[in-house]
Amino acid sequence: MESQELKKELDATLDARRELGPDYEAALVDSFVEKVDTQVRRRLAEERLAAARGHATGASPLEGGFGERFGFAVITLVLAIPLSAIAAAQAGFSGLLVAWAGVLGVNFIHATKHLRAGNRAD
Repeated sequence: MESQELKKELDATLDARRELGPDYEAALVDSFVEKVDTQVRRRLAEERLAAARGHATGASPLEGGFGERFGFAVITLVLAIPLSAIAAAQAGFSGLLVAWAGVLGVNFIHATKHLRAGNRAD
């Protein structure tokens, strides 16, 4: 929704520049940049507020929930299918083992990252 508002503001600024000429270009650009800055600051404030509320409930921003971990695992397994086919075609069984060692390694690192983040919160 906000991006639509900014697009409208940009269109209005460009139309005003066409009508007023290059003499007012600097003022128009400054006005548009100020509006963008205001939106960015508001969005950052909303994110900080949401993060603060998350801390109040005891949730760590580094700690991913089950959905994030499950989604990461599913994505890596889906990507492992073509990776396995390429590895097996190029290097045979040993290539397949290396590809799956990489998939398991990435998932292990991702899982232990969340475990370490959970231990720091204690």
